[in-house]
Amino acid sequence: MVQLTGTTMWAPLLLGGALGGVFADRFDRLRTVQWQLALLIPMVVLIGFLESIDQLSVWMIYPFLLASGVGWVGDMTSRRALVFELVGTDRIDNAMAYEAFTLASGVAVGNLIGGSVAQSFGIGEAFFVVAGLLLLGLVSLNWVPSDNSAVRSPPSNSSTLTELKEGLSLARTNTGLRSILGVTFLANFFLFSYFPAVQRIGDRIGATPSQIGLIAAMTGFGMMAGSFIVGLWEPERRGLVYISGVAFGMIMLVPFATSSSVPMAASALFIAAIGSGFFGATQSTLVLTIVDTDMRGRAMGLLSMAIGALPIGTFLLGEIAEQIGASSAVVTMAVSGLLLLGVWVVTHREVLGMRRSAEI
Repeated sequence: MVQLTGTTMWAPLLLGGALGGVFADRFDRLRTVQWQLALLIPMVVLIGFLESIDQLSVWMIYPFLLASGVGWVGDMTSRRALVFELVGTDRIDNAMAYEAFTLASGVAVGNLIGGSVAQSFGIGEAFFVVAGLLLLGLVSLNWVPSDNSAVRSPPSNSSTLTELKEGLSLARTNTGLRSILGVTFLANFFLFSYFPAVQRIGDRIGATPSQIGLIAAMTGFGMMAGSFIVGLWEPERRGLVYISGVAFGMIMLVPFATSSSVPMAASALFIAAIGSGFFGATQSTLVLTIVDTDMRGRAMGLLSMAIGALPIGTFLLGEIAEQIGASSAVVTMAVSGLLLLGVWVVTHREVLGMRRSAEI
């Protein structure tokens, strides 16, 4: 049931990513991100209020997570294409690395604050704090310049369905993009699906709620470190860094899942997340530079669909954990993912040779 919450939140990426990419190419991307936050904040407040008065039922959590996932589709497809518009090709490596850095910072700080506030004051109060942080994010977007000229005007004979078909066809016609998407699919199915299991692994080693929050925050701190390194490094061989980050993260999930203490679990997850940071910092750059300008939103939509493998992997890990335990399930998924990643790269080598000089 814990894993099912992750499945619910990430399912819209798989089912609606391509459509979100069409909207990102048609509408003002900054406004899309702002609307996503503006609609999410009151829902977070409502959940916190219901929890604080002991009226929150389990069934209410799933529609909330589903709505959050729908918002995430619009946010992801629009936000990263917006970053490209703001900085241009010459500075995209730094920009995307630091975008990944700030996203990881939110994961780290959010888990720390959530665990600490939930333990000290209550779960409902933790939701109120999250709503406040989301409001701060919404307000900060007022300082982002809006360039309406960057919004593509579709041809008069173009329809949403036509553009959706064009976006989906990218996976068939662009072999480089297909190679990238395959790695993303495997990473989200086998690597990132561990996250909801952190709670169960923390329980096994006797961690308190705040310690579990600390362990979970290591995902964010590790990704921050990996993203920051990429931002300073600006690697020439983006594709190699992308693949290596996934492989390294999968390898380090094994000592995390089999750890016997809080320090060991936190340290192993931090190191694993450095690899995830390498992966995340190069992912969007590879996608945005392998397609034409007017297809970037739809390419990001396909990327979000590949990320949509996460709910399936999350649910599968939960089912395996029911049979053999959370720790063994994480190890099983990580080892399987590592083997399949090797097979994919051998049969789809395009991503391995991608360099900064090869961008469109």
